[in-house]
Amino acid sequence: MKPITEYKDYRKFMQDFYDERKRTGAFSWREFSKLAGFASPTYLKLVCEGKSGLSKVKMKQVSKAMGLTGYEEEYFSLLVVLAKATKDADKKEALLKMEKIATEHKVRVVDSDAFQYYESWKYPVIRELAPMMPGARPRDIAEECKEYVSAEEVRDILAFLVKAGFLKKDGDKIYSQTEQSVIGSPEALPIAIRAMHKEMGNMAVRAVDRYNTSERYFTGMTIGVNETNYARIVAEIDACAKRIAAIANEGDNLDQSQVHSPFAHFPPAPRTIPP
Repeated sequence: MKPITEYKDYRKFMQDFYDERKRTGAFSWREFSKLAGFASPTYLKLVCEGKSGLSKVKMKQVSKAMGLTGYEEEYFSLLVVLAKATKDADKKEALLKMEKIATEHKVRVVDSDAFQYYESWKYPVIRELAPMMPGARPRDIAEECKEYVSAEEVRDILAFLVKAGFLKKDGDKIYSQTEQSVIGSPEALPIAIRAMHKEMGNMAVRAVDRYNTSERYFTGMTIGVNETNYARIVAEIDACAKRIAAIANEGDNLDQSQVHSPFAHFPPAPRTIPP
């Protein structure tokens, strides 16, 4: 059975615990429930099936029944907190605490890298700029950004991108992109990306007044569609995004002036879809 620190779903951990105990000896849901102090012989089975949940008190009982102590018990409690959380801030707090425990016990996870990468437009933009500006000082890169960023911030961001594996340093002030994508758990990555979407949306709003029409492209429409056509429109937007990425990858001689703030040039078009 995997270490608890490799789990993001407490129900999956409980199910694996049960399956492992059953595989290695006589074990039943009745016995599992009894060990945890529950009268119902099927209660924990219902929990694993997602038909019931664990309160703080029940969580401690189950943790004890599984023989968890120390950091494992704390990690299990955070798994339950994560499952019950409804706000992104609460989910992020639980995930970062879980990662801290996992890191301290030698398990490699990358949720914090994903959170940091998506916390500001500066990370993806500088990741694109640095390889196109060999030998450039942090101040040079900062000056190419439409939005303000200090030379010190650029220096720190470059160090993070190299450490996290998003850039490779090929020489003094010379960088190249790696093939690595931003990797995080299915629980963490959507939270991080939502934060980035909000920031990019704010940048797009500022771009409407900040740049003339020759420097930006902004369009939108208000339409009413049914659910089927909405799904088709979303699929079309996704396909368009992939075609744009393919076109961008075709060019060898990139124009820095057109990439230093791509989100200001190409903000998302607003859509109002009546319910």
